[in-house]
Amino acid sequence: MELSIKPFIEHKKTIHLVGIGGVSMNSLGELLLSMGVPVTGSDRAHSAVTERLERLGAVIHYGHAAENVEGASLVIRTAAVHDDNPEIVRAHELNIPVMERAQAWGCLMTDYQDVICLSGTHGKTTTTSMMTLIAMQAALDPTVMVGSNLPAIGGTLRIGGHECFVAESCEYCNSFLSFAPTIAVVLNVEADHLDFFKDLDDIIHSFRAFCQLTPANGLVVVNADDDNAMQAVQGIDRKIMTFGTAPTANVRPANVTLNNGYYSFDVLVNNELYTHVNLSVPGRHNMMNALACCAVSSFLEVRGELVAAGLAQFKGSSRRFELTGRMSTGALVVDDYAHHPSEMRATLNTARQMDFKRIFCAFQPHTYTRTKALFAEFVEALKLCDQAVLAPIYAAREQNTIGISSDDLAREIPGAVSLGSFEEIADYLRREAGEGDLVLTMGAGDIYKVGKMLVEGE
Repeated sequence: MELSIKPFIEHKKTIHLVGIGGVSMNSLGELLLSMGVPVTGSDRAHSAVTERLERLGAVIHYGHAAENVEGASLVIRTAAVHDDNPEIVRAHELNIPVMERAQAWGCLMTDYQDVICLSGTHGKTTTTSMMTLIAMQAALDPTVMVGSNLPAIGGTLRIGGHECFVAESCEYCNSFLSFAPTIAVVLNVEADHLDFFKDLDDIIHSFRAFCQLTPANGLVVVNADDDNAMQAVQGIDRKIMTFGTAPTANVRPANVTLNNGYYSFDVLVNNELYTHVNLSVPGRHNMMNALACCAVSSFLEVRGELVAAGLAQFKGSSRRFELTGRMSTGALVVDDYAHHPSEMRATLNTARQMDFKRIFCAFQPHTYTRTKALFAEFVEALKLCDQAVLAPIYAAREQNTIGISSDDLAREIPGAVSLGSFEEIADYLRREAGEGDLVLTMGAGDIYKVGKMLVEGE
C-alpha cells in the first residue's frame, strides 16, 4: 500500500522535514503547522524562512545529523536529499517511513475540489501567481503553493479553503507525477534538466504522464503554439483546451495592442469574447501565460471581468523582471531568474520592446551540464542584448567534470566579456552603463547580488 501523509496528520504525529528551508518544503511545513501537526526539520543554515517556521512552532536543527529524526513518526525529504544523508540512513534504521516532498503534496491535494497544477519548462511561477490572483478575485479562497515570493499572499504559501488548490508543478525528477491535478496546465515543453531526463522524448513522455493524472471529468490545458506540448497530449483520452495565437486555439487573443512592452488584448474562448485584458507585466510570453489562465478560468466558469481584474493586479513575482533600482549613473537595474535560452530570449525580447538605449545583460550560467547541452542556444539568446557580461558558471549540485566555462561562451558572442567575480562585474557596469540603459542581472543562482551592489553602491 502506498504511504500516505494523512494518518500522521489525523493523529497529530511528529513529521520531520529534511531540507525544511527549501521553497516547497517550507510551504509544506507551514501548512502542516496550521493543521496542528508537530513539525521538526533540518537545514544547512538559518534563513528568514526557517526563522519564520520557528516562530510558528517548528523545531529546526541546523546541519544534518542522524539524531535529528529521533522522535519523528514520518520523514519527508526533497529530491535533492539522497539515501546517504545521515537523517535518511537513521530513519531507515529506526523503521521510520520516508516519503518524497512531492508525494506529500500529492496526498494533500486529494482533499481539494479543484486542483490546478501549472507545469511547463518555463513560466510556471508567473502563471501560478496570475492564477492565484484570479482565484482570489473570484472569491474561490484558493490554497496556493508557488515557487517564488508572491507579494499578494505574503510569501510562497496561501492557506485557503478546500474548494480550490493552485500549485506550481515541476517536472524535475518527475516530481509532478506525484501530484493529483483535476486541471493540468502545460505551458511549454523543451529540453531541460538533462542531468535527469535522457532526452527531449523522455521529457515529452513525462508531461504526457502528468496530463493523464487528471480525472475523466477534469481538464488538460495546453499551448497550441508549442509542438512538443501538443505532442505530449496527442491522442490522450481527456478533455483538452488549447490556448495560443494559432487560429485553431480554443483560447486566443484578438485586437492585440503593445505599449512600451505591455500587452492589451481581447480574449476569445471558442471564438466568443470572454474578456479584455490589460497586463501589468511586460512581454509577449506573459500574454501567453495569461491566456492559459483564461482557459482554466473559463472552464471553472469564472466571470470574464473577474479574470481581467485578477490579471491586472499581477505586478510580477520575485526575480521575474523585477526592478532592483537605479544606479547613480542613471541606468535602470532589473533582475530576472531566466536560466534557459528560451526564457532568456523571452526576457531580452521584452526588454527590446521597451525604450532603452542599450541593454547590458549580466548573465550567470546555471550548471555545467545545461551550459554544455544548450551551448549554441545560449550564444544565440545572448546576442539579443547589446553587451553580455558573463559571470562564472553557478555549479548548483554539480562538479565541473566537463571542462566548460563562461569564457567559452564569451568567445562566441560578439562584444561579450567574461569576468571572474561579482565585484569585477559591478565595477565594469559602473563604468559602462549610464542614463537610458538597462542592466539586466540574469540567472537562477546568486547573480542578483550584482544588481544590489550596483544600486546600493557597494
